[in-house]
Amino acid sequence: MREVPAAHRQLPFTVRFDWGHDGAMAVAPGAELAVVVDVLSFSTCVSVAVDRGAQVYPFPWKDGAWKERSATDLAEEQRAVLAGRRGGTGLSLSAASLRSAPGLDRVVLPSPNSSALTLSLAGTVPRVAAVCLRNARATADWAARNLPPAAVIAVVAAGEKWPDGGLRPALEDQLGAGAFLASLPEHRRAGFSPEAQWAMDSFAAAEPRLGATLLECSSGRELVFGGYQEDVEIAAELNGSAAVALLDDGAFRRA
Repeated sequence: MREVPAAHRQLPFTVRFDWGHDGAMAVAPGAELAVVVDVLSFSTCVSVAVDRGAQVYPFPWKDGAWKERSATDLAEEQRAVLAGRRGGTGLSLSAASLRSAPGLDRVVLPSPNSSALTLSLAGTVPRVAAVCLRNARATADWAARNLPPAAVIAVVAAGEKWPDGGLRPALEDQLGAGAFLASLPEHRRAGFSPEAQWAMDSFAAAEPRLGATLLECSSGRELVFGGYQEDVEIAAELNGSAAVALLDDGAFRRA
């Protein structure tokens, strides 16, 4: 991997924010905690499943798709249910499907970008959390209890992808990151980079009409048009969960 200039690593700030895989690899080295934010829908799906006591195994897509046989192998190895594609029956990358499924225990959850991002960060930092609007405050509270005041925290908005594979910054992920970051100063944490401060300010501006903003943003409209409005509504449950989702031995579990 090419060397990242110190300025792009957001040094000397201890609370950092950036986008996608390249941004994560810039700001995460030296961090005690990396936070992956994918509000519509990976992080919200993880939050809903962890609320129910389930373990979630992220599985990366390759070249715009996921290798079903490999995902099936992982599900068999972990005695887990493999989540399918949206629009099918049963579990999928849909928060509503995870909320309504009976007897949820272990889930392999393929996703287009956040799974690969999560697994890359797992090799870089000691702790990785899946954060969304639902568990933003709970995760910030956990960080205050478990990390030193000067510990480096790297917050990464996953974003979406354009058809050519390029990063499409997604408003909902900026707001989810901002919700988490906005809870940190309550614990007297300082050292925010301008990028992190910008995400916090964006969340503060959107919070009074957060639900409507999620429904009206590009990613939200895409889901609504596809028949998944309930997923957007679940994603808008600001601080509705007390369950912190930490990656442990390849799976997100309740901390």
